[in-house]
Amino acid sequence: MQSKIKVAIIGLDTSHAVAMPKLIQDPETPPENRISGLQVTRCLRFASPFQTAEGMDDRQKYLESIGVTVTENFDEAVADCDALMLNINDPSLHLEYFTRCAPLGKRIFLDKPFADTLANARRIDAVAREHNTAYFTSSSLRFAADVTAAAAGKTFTAAHLWGPVGTAASGSSIVWYGVHTFEMLQKILGRGASQVMCVADSDGWQALVTYPDGRRGVIELSRSRRDYGGMLRDTDGRETLFHESCTRPLYYMMLEQVEKFFRTGIVPVAIEDSLEVMAMLEAADKSALSLRPEAVFPDNC
Repeated sequence: MQSKIKVAIIGLDTSHAVAMPKLIQDPETPPENRISGLQVTRCLRFASPFQTAEGMDDRQKYLESIGVTVTENFDEAVADCDALMLNINDPSLHLEYFTRCAPLGKRIFLDKPFADTLANARRIDAVAREHNTAYFTSSSLRFAADVTAAAAGKTFTAAHLWGPVGTAASGSSIVWYGVHTFEMLQKILGRGASQVMCVADSDGWQALVTYPDGRRGVIELSRSRRDYGGMLRDTDGRETLFHESCTRPLYYMMLEQVEKFFRTGIVPVAIEDSLEVMAMLEAADKSALSLRPEAVFPDNC
């Protein structure tokens, strides 16, 4: 593959569709924060409840100023690219556009969350397998510098994590924005979550994630805060407190992984991990409505 990988972005309803190209090719971005091995060439625009037409106009103007062609024609958007980034804010559209992109034979990064439901996440994975399409999906928080440093080289028995939550324009707010904090939990504690109990409060939601072997995860999703952090307890009983400082742009570390994946085809996040994140989110969403613990992987899924 050539020195610069040509990337097409699918979707213009998320700030990620602007923030990521900014780190790739905006000449105003400091060199130490540039991802020099990628080049965004085109972006597919379509209507979404997550962004107004005026907002998309502003984003289109910016993208065009840094050399990205914005189009409403799918075939034009994906022509002459090496890889695809599906930056779609509305999770309910992920299956539709992944299904359109998978037969193209190009590697795909699917932005968070995996999908709107666990069933649709499984359908996406089935489509990828059918077409032998290499892909991965992740939140940027999985690769954040302080999260990574806090989790390195240790095995943890408990994690108390916090992060913001917004109000989704459509669908579940827990699935749409809680993914960041649940992604941190899955990275830190690993697989094996069995159930989630989630309750609403005046500032968002609190969730307790339990594991058959005694591991415990506590998650706070708050409307009033914008920071991420946590307290971790390892197998020796030592506690680590961390706060994500964002001294390096969050998307920079993720885009480093995206570029490596586009070049090598080696996924930085196992699909099994991503499916568990999706399953925990759905369980939390169901629990907040049912007011009882919900299984992470219910028998009927």
